[in-house]
Amino acid sequence: MVHRAADYPGHWEHFSHMADVGIRGVGATVDEAFAQAAVALTAAITEPSKVRYDDSVQLDFASTDLETLLFEWLNALIYEMAVRKMLFGHFQVHIDDCHLQAQVWGERVNRFRHQPAVEVKGATYTELRVANDDGVWVAQCIIDV
Repeated sequence: MVHRAADYPGHWEHFSHMADVGIRGVGATVDEAFAQAAVALTAAITEPSKVRYDDSVQLDFASTDLETLLFEWLNALIYEMAVRKMLFGHFQVHIDDCHLQAQVWGERVNRFRHQPAVEVKGATYTELRVANDDGVWVAQCIIDV
């Protein structure tokens, strides 16, 4: 059976992994899959729709391959969340030959409204995968909570 990207609108999901959380972004492009993986990261902490887009942060870096780029992307977001005491809910990502440029929008953590469920310590190499499966991009890994 042939699967086309148009048959799979971009989305995120969690998957089970012992004590940690698996996150997966799916999209028609690698950019969209990375953005959806970031939404899944936020969703491990709080409901993404609760995050306002008050401030933005720009990120720009390169890596040797797409898997390592995903690992670095998620850890950069985790770092920015910790240092700025923010949550991010909207992600604009552009990837060109393992060079990622992104603008992310969010707000300072409001413990009452966001009710954070966990503190994410970092993305891991466990089940790290970025692949184009029959025209649908998947970006996933396990995050340490």
